[in-house]
Amino acid sequence: MPDLSTTGAADLVAALDIGGTKTTAALVTAGGEVVGRHTAPTPGRSGAAAVLDTAAGLVEKLRADAPGAVRALGVGSAGVIDSASGLVLSATDVLTGWTGTDLRGDLRRRLGVPVTVINDVHAHALGEARHGAAAGYDTVLYVAVGTGVGASFVLGDTVLAGAHSAAGHAGHQPSPYAGSLACTCGGRGHLEAIAAGPALAAEYARRTGRPVADLRAVAALAAGGDETAREVVRLGGAAVGSAVGGLVNVLDPAAVVVGGGVTGLGEPWWRALRDAVPAETLPGLAGVPVLASTLGPDAPLLGAASLAWKVS
Repeated sequence: MPDLSTTGAADLVAALDIGGTKTTAALVTAGGEVVGRHTAPTPGRSGAAAVLDTAAGLVEKLRADAPGAVRALGVGSAGVIDSASGLVLSATDVLTGWTGTDLRGDLRRRLGVPVTVINDVHAHALGEARHGAAAGYDTVLYVAVGTGVGASFVLGDTVLAGAHSAAGHAGHQPSPYAGSLACTCGGRGHLEAIAAGPALAAEYARRTGRPVADLRAVAALAAGGDETAREVVRLGGAAVGSAVGGLVNVLDPAAVVVGGGVTGLGEPWWRALRDAVPAETLPGLAGVPVLASTLGPDAPLLGAASLAWKVS
């Protein structure tokens, strides 16, 4: 990691990753190296002003670490974000009062620097496309599988946000693996209802009659030889792979990157995913590489920073 004492202010921008659980701020070089960081719990239940106070406070800590270094700020945030207006169009109740927040304008007023804003999954995709697993590919489909399922399509140095800034809700497409299971959005039979972390834990409980705390418990049972847990792990991978195959047919990306906490289920999950993708893709697209995310929590910071460089 570069030394702040030897890195010039002209070589750095700041990045924020605002999630439902925690918020992280970092200084980032043009080459995609993170130079120090500060993290704090996101006070999501305390309202938008408290979240903004926390985010701005972290950036101020970066300024204290490296005076003059914050020349622009890139923000990746949970919620549906309109990058053009800087507004949060909608968000779940994990971030109370977040909908309608002038994210860009408020942080610009507080910090006095140019600010860019984007959805956090889109930021993650940009990070992986520029500096991670898909570096060198012009078009990249990124799929995140965690407590929910999201996606982003990167074209060159931008993402496909959609006419309503809502592109990427991959978890809310129909999945043959989900049957009529209720989805978090209120619909039924969606991918997220069978492939997200909480959904897999619920599937194990349905099959066995034994509730489990979370996905980590399912993973531990699978590692210990529980065949039902192993079936659930494979089911989750196959469901995601089937959806990825369909998205590849629609978007024709040069590469696919898959990330998120559920990928930690390991090789059985990945094998099921990779077997399912070519079963759905057109013959000419069967060779599209499916790659594992490599940047982890740095990806949304690097993706947000890549946009900050455009306004610095």
